[in-house]
Amino acid sequence: MHTSVHWDVIIIGAGPIGLAAAWNYAREHRDHKVLVLEQHALFTQLAGTSGEERHWRLQYSELEIFRLTLEADKLWRQLEQQADRKLIHRIGSLWFGDADVWTNEGQIRQTMLSMDEMRLPYERLTMREIERRYGFTGLDSNYEGFLQQDGGVIDVKGTLASLYSLASEAGVEFQFQQCVKAVEPDARGATVLTTQNRYRARKVLVASGPGSKKLLRQLDIELALSTYEMACISMLRSQRLGANDPFWFAFQPPVESDSNLFYGFPPNPWSVNGFDRLGTDFEVDPITEANAPGYRANPQHVERALEFARRHMPFLEPDKQHSAASCLAVLPTDPARQFYLDSAKGRCHGGEHLVVSAGGWAFKFTPLMGQICADLLAEREPRWDISALRF
Repeated sequence: MHTSVHWDVIIIGAGPIGLAAAWNYAREHRDHKVLVLEQHALFTQLAGTSGEERHWRLQYSELEIFRLTLEADKLWRQLEQQADRKLIHRIGSLWFGDADVWTNEGQIRQTMLSMDEMRLPYERLTMREIERRYGFTGLDSNYEGFLQQDGGVIDVKGTLASLYSLASEAGVEFQFQQCVKAVEPDARGATVLTTQNRYRARKVLVASGPGSKKLLRQLDIELALSTYEMACISMLRSQRLGANDPFWFAFQPPVESDSNLFYGFPPNPWSVNGFDRLGTDFEVDPITEANAPGYRANPQHVERALEFARRHMPFLEPDKQHSAASCLAVLPTDPARQFYLDSAKGRCHGGEHLVVSAGGWAFKFTPLMGQICADLLAEREPRWDISALRF
């Protein structure tokens, strides 16, 4: 069906970046028409926003990304004021393991050097101190780590609900259950085609998570991204019931079957269910047309996580009661790259009318990347240095 409405901006994807971009653009351009198209529902569990929480951290191994997290921190505080809701719970970010192992989260040793350079306070800890303080056991005595007290967890649904409300109040319109099949930029703007409708806009933002790569490939824009279905397991505690534990990430050398990286959230502060969540950060078996997501946790990955809990987390009860879910993670294949965020100018015909935000563990950058996308949609130079994000 053809639509006669001409939009100033169409945003593909109602995830955190899409919502933040819609709100930031609409509040600065009150007379413009802004539309968000989303394939699923707002709180879908079938994309990269599934689950209850995300890791919040300031520290990065890469200084250029580190600087952006410090800017994002300011914008999160402003967003919380606008929404009148606490979205980041600063319970701390604990990293431990082999300090020399490089992962998609960075490296412990280099990150400590970066924190020193950026003058971000942290507490360096031996493995013995970590086990005594936080209840872990049986880990390599040569492991070490640190606690960065300003880290913690982000309330996923609270953030999405807040941004949706703010964007709606700013005049943004939403259409859910609209699967975008193609984006066709040209000299005057861009046409967006869904399974049901045809839309026309002056500018388009592609921020559709796992679907972005396929849309861009139609325009001969190849982003080196892989999508993985990662497991997350919820389980109850038998000990440390009143402890104020931090988020944690275990850096370990890879094994033959996977990258051997685990992370965990303590019972989150806004919930009453009391479950710890233990996740696997395994970049294995990427999603392809032949290997479509099953939207369920890989049983082998679940067992790997349960075995980690049995060996190293005696305060949990992995064999008494647990449940497993999965989350899609879209990550750059280049270890040196964290994200893609840029105008498509020069990359395809009409690319100056197209903005792309794709890949990476980006939830922590939600308000910052949303503002950057709004700047690019308004043909403004972003107010922060995004050299490390451009493609």
